Amino acid sequence: MELYVLRHAIAIQRGAPEIRHDSDRPLSGAGAKKMERIARGMQTLKMNPDLILSSPYLRARQTAEIVAREFEAESVLELTPLLEPGGDHEELMELLAGEYASLGRVMIVGHEPSLSELISRLLSGDEQMAVTMKKGGLCKLAIDAPHYGRCATLEWLLMPRQLIRLAEAGQ
Repeated sequence: MELYVLRHAIAIQRGAPEIRHDSDRPLSGAGAKKMERIARGMQTLKMNPDLILSSPYLRARQTAEIVAREFEAESVLELTPLLEPGGDHEELMELLAGEYASLGRVMIVGHEPSLSELISRLLSGDEQMAVTMKKGGLCKLAIDAPHYGRCATLEWLLMPRQLIRLAEAGQ
């Protein structure tokens, strides 16, 4: 399985008076535009996800929707509380090993520090590895048998600006 780990794009600031709950923070206008450019860069990588799993938090969902539109993959976008901040990574990996084990390419969209902790767990077996996931950053892991522990190989970790450059080079 190819597991693509995407951090949500730039959202409006915490504490904005019009937002009652953190889960309701949307992408900023600039964040959404930047994510569109990032998604075009992702398209040059020909990832074509079989499934996009996203946190239901608005900023992550909007990020996943932008990617789904770019890949014409709206029908494979699913929301899961397992990708909310503090979500259950062990249960997420059980889901990937069970219901979604036959899929070749899965993308998950979520939040920090949860995503870095998950990447660390899958690469090293614990959450101590320092991984930096920028907003709009994307990581590719290769996994033979998904489980909650050391099971992955890092293929690449791209920053948003690198993905945007891929988009610009592909035009």
